Formats: sequence, structure tokens, C-alpha cells
Amino acid sequence: MSRAFVKLGVVAAAVMIAGTLQAAGRSEADSSSDGSRRAEAPAETADDARSRDSDGAGRRSGFAPPEDGPIAVEDIPPGTILTREEFRRVQFPIERSDEEWRELLSSQRHHILRRAGTERAFTGEYDRHYEEGVYHSAATGQPLFSSETKYDSRTGWPSYYKPIEPDAVLYVEDHSFFTERIEVVDSSSGSHLGHVFEDGPDPTGQRYCINSAALFFVPEGETPPEIGPPPRR
Repeated sequence: MSRAFVKLGVVAAAVMIAGTLQAAGRSEADSSSDGSRRAEAPAETADDARSRDSDGAGRRSGFAPPEDGPIAVEDIPPGTILTREEFRRVQFPIERSDEEWRELLSSQRHHILRRAGTERAFTGEYDRHYEEGVYHSAATGQPLFSSETKYDSRTGWPSYYKPIEPDAVLYVEDHSFFTERIEVVDSSSGSHLGHVFEDGPDPTGQRYCINSAALFFVPEGETPPEIGPPPRR
């Protein structure tokens, strides 16, 4: 009986060794094949890299701001993510003192637009608003988002998958609250609108999560009102 067990043990060991060698051979062959494929794949050219870096929000291709001094809005390529230091140096078409903003905006809108505040989820006027028209900046009246790109993200804030024009908004690094996010501001005054995330629907895959109080809505076919006194320029 003991000799039978010994024989069975020898056979089992042989089978295990053979299986290990076979698997190792396959792994080596796969590695060799992958290496061949990598060797055959053409290297990315400089033109390829420039093309790749010029697509989508968050790229900085072609943007070389001065080391100090003002940055003109028109010199910032659409989709560029500004550092916080660069954002502080941007010259906007509409600039007002904080006192002027307080006179122009309600306390809630001032808190959100000029202090980067956030309204509570599911409380905003436009969370479940789907009338056809255009959403404008409550700070300046600038058109920002079309109703055609609005969708229900079920997050409690109005959500859009792209701005009405690529240069309607600017993007700024936001490291507040121990997170890394991309802030969205209107490009006419730098007023805070919300944030953009990479979990939106097709065709962009982006979710512009915007505060209702940062917006006002103009139904299709109607003329938007003028906002406040002339800017201080």
C-alpha cells in the first residue's frame, strides 16, 4: 500500500513539474511576442504628441504665459487649465471691485460667484429645469450653456456635457478641501460657476457641475437682460 502511494506521489510531482514548465514556456513566448509587437510599433512623433496634447480640456499645448505680469484672456487657448497663480494674473473684460459686486449681486450669488461657494444639492432653481434656451452667467450675462447639452446627472446640481462655446469658460486648478478638482469660471469676469468632472455622457465624457445661483436662464427666442452698470475698465 505504501509503495502505491509513493508511485502516485511521483506521478503527481511529474505532472506538476511538466505543467509549470509548459506555463513558463507560454509566458516567455507571450513576453517575446509582446516585445516584438512593441518593437514593430512606430514611435510617437512630435506631431503626434502635439496633436494629442491639443485635444480636450486640461491640455496646455501652445500656452506659454509670461513669468509675471498680466495675462490676457484672448491669449489663453480654450481648454487650458490655469494654475491658481496664473488665474490671479488674468485680465478679464469685466472687472469690478468687491463693493461693486456686492451691490450688483444678491448675497447668495456673491457668495457663489465671487467667493467660490456652493449651493446645497437639490435646492437650485435649474437642477431639474429642461426648458429650451440658454443659461447665462448671473455675474455678466455671458452665454455659458445651451439646454441642448443639459442632462440629469442625479447629483443635485445642473449638469451639462459641454459649454455653449469652447471659450465661454476658463479652467483653474482647485486643491481646496484636500482634493484635486478643476474649477470652471466664466471667461468674461472669472466668476466661479462650479467644477468639471470626467464622468459625463457622450460625446464629451465631461460633466460640468454648475451652481444654479451662478446662472440665469433665457428661453429660446427671448432677449437676455443687461446685467448691472458698465464694467470698471
